[in-house]
Amino acid sequence: MNKRVDESVVMPVITIDGPSGSGKGTVSRLIAHQLGWHFLDSGALYRLVALVALRRQLELSKEAEIALIARELDVEFKVNSSVEEARILLEGTPVRDEIRSEQCGNAASKVAVLPAVREALLQRQRDFRRLPGLVADGRDMGSVVFPRAELKIFLDASAEERAQRRYKQLKEKGMNANLAALLEEIQVRDARDRNRSVAPLVPADGAILVDSTTQGIDEVVAGILEEWSKLT
Repeated sequence: MNKRVDESVVMPVITIDGPSGSGKGTVSRLIAHQLGWHFLDSGALYRLVALVALRRQLELSKEAEIALIARELDVEFKVNSSVEEARILLEGTPVRDEIRSEQCGNAASKVAVLPAVREALLQRQRDFRRLPGLVADGRDMGSVVFPRAELKIFLDASAEERAQRRYKQLKEKGMNANLAALLEEIQVRDARDRNRSVAPLVPADGAILVDSTTQGIDEVVAGILEEWSKLT
């Protein structure tokens, strides 16, 4: 459990929001690495809650029970010199591929619409803000969790491009994948996330919109770091 941050101390935050497959996770880790800042993968928190719910075979509409999981979630992020993947410990045990599965991702999108779950995780996310700074990756980092962030980015890409990226990622891991099914799942998830009543997936006020459909990761990172340099 993170300690409550001292609100009197200025700790800069860069938020990078966007839909699944836009590249925000990789971009956020690279920026945190280059700046020497802390990193928060907020989506992993929801995936971890979903994973525990799936393990317990709970119905994903059971808001009170799933909110209890969120409040008691024993999770730790460990970031080393590698920017490829943050090490995530659930109850002291590493989890990575399990929370990145399509089943877990779809479940996370469903539990994320539950107000009690979002409230349970809100302060925990804010407590990741520590010196010298934080790069926060998610869907509502700039709009809800860190509305006063110094720099807000909304990173997007076409659904077709995001499906292609996910397909390639799964195949590289030796996992079965169907491109048409992935595209349909992304479109359904987008509609659910963008139209939910609680913290919908929309650009935060003042966010800079970045389309990564035709841009490489290095180009996106360089552009965001340039925007940060304008503020410092």
